[in-house]
Amino acid sequence: MIIDVWSDVVCPWCFIGKRRLESALAQFDHKEEIVIRHRAFQLQPDAAATVPTGKHLAEKYGVSTEQVKEMQANVCAVADGEGLCYNLDETLSGNTLDAHRALLWAATIGKQDQLLEAMYSGYFENSAPLFSHQDICVMAESIGIPSSDVMQVLESDQFHSEVIADRDLAAQLGATGVPFFVFDMKFGISGAQPLEHFIETFNSAWAQKA
Repeated sequence: MIIDVWSDVVCPWCFIGKRRLESALAQFDHKEEIVIRHRAFQLQPDAAATVPTGKHLAEKYGVSTEQVKEMQANVCAVADGEGLCYNLDETLSGNTLDAHRALLWAATIGKQDQLLEAMYSGYFENSAPLFSHQDICVMAESIGIPSSDVMQVLESDQFHSEVIADRDLAAQLGATGVPFFVFDMKFGISGAQPLEHFIETFNSAWAQKA
């Protein structure tokens, strides 16, 4: 069974959703037969610059800086319940096209999940940026991928069309936000739903497969 996961590396709920999916998978009897595949989803596909996340959220939702801090504190509390230690005060927001290109390439060398984990942890727990080629190379190097290999991809247009294709497919499936999980292109979960919802969907999808 293939689980396609649409997410963005700067979406705090996506890392939470990843943990809940993993927790459900750990309880699933057929976990060895599951393949999880990252799909690209850019929250800000038209962003031309990086800005402090607090500023971006305040402008996007028309709220005050203090309200943004309250929103972020709520997300941090949820993340803490999943064993994550978010630090959102110094994060930046911007275009994640290159990060997704690197992730799609990493799948070809069997390192996609490791790179995604490094990006999530680096960004949400250590406020590391993910927007320049050098930022992405640092993440890749942290899991043993030579920066020269990643830079070769980033300096080309490789995987650009795949990122766009992922976005278009998400739209066709009705996704309006992330995380978005699709089991064998039949069962969908929108958002970082409770663990029980993931377990139920695992069982339903597997029963239909059988």
